[in-house]
Amino acid sequence: MSDNDKYTLEANVRTEFGKGAARRTRRAGLIPAVMYGHGSDPMHLTLPGHETFLALKDNPNALLTLVVDGESQLALSKDVQRDPVRRTIDHVDLVQVRRGEKVSVEIAVHIEGESAPDTIHTLEMQTLQVLAEATNIPEYVVANIDGLEEGHVLRAGDLPLPAGVESEEDPDTVVVLITIPRVSEEDLEADTEDAEEPALVGEPEGETDEGGESEG
Repeated sequence: MSDNDKYTLEANVRTEFGKGAARRTRRAGLIPAVMYGHGSDPMHLTLPGHETFLALKDNPNALLTLVVDGESQLALSKDVQRDPVRRTIDHVDLVQVRRGEKVSVEIAVHIEGESAPDTIHTLEMQTLQVLAEATNIPEYVVANIDGLEEGHVLRAGDLPLPAGVESEEDPDTVVVLITIPRVSEEDLEADTEDAEEPALVGEPEGETDEGGESEG
């Protein structure tokens, strides 16, 4: 489980908008954000850059305690926009939540163990959609493939979930496949042709041109 309650951030209400205002905000070491939820009007905020980066670094479903004008508000990160090159955070979308409230989130699928010798696994689903309490969201769900033989399939309904967490996926949805890698006929033919192709040999010294005598 993620220690969701450890991220407390001082947030300020934004009064300037637009690209220019956002650039100025980021130059000041802050991150523009907007918070929705519970029927209230969107709240435009600025968040402290370094602390927010640390909070969202390894957990896309981080639960944040925002202190706005002296009042605390729980918020769940829903969308994090990053600079494609520097990977710094450009903007954050947040949704208000309450303790005990259940939210729908995507959590990562982590592979554990090794399948049987000579087999490989294919992860068909990188994430799983689940319903969980906002203050108790798992960081990931485990797909244990230890010792599984060729042809074995792990489905969404096979993955164990913590108490209080429900999968929103079709239980028959394939998550992991165990197979033995096979070489296709095209690859075999290509390998055979490469092996049979004769090596280029240089023209022998002293060879005559069109039947003439060699130069002496």
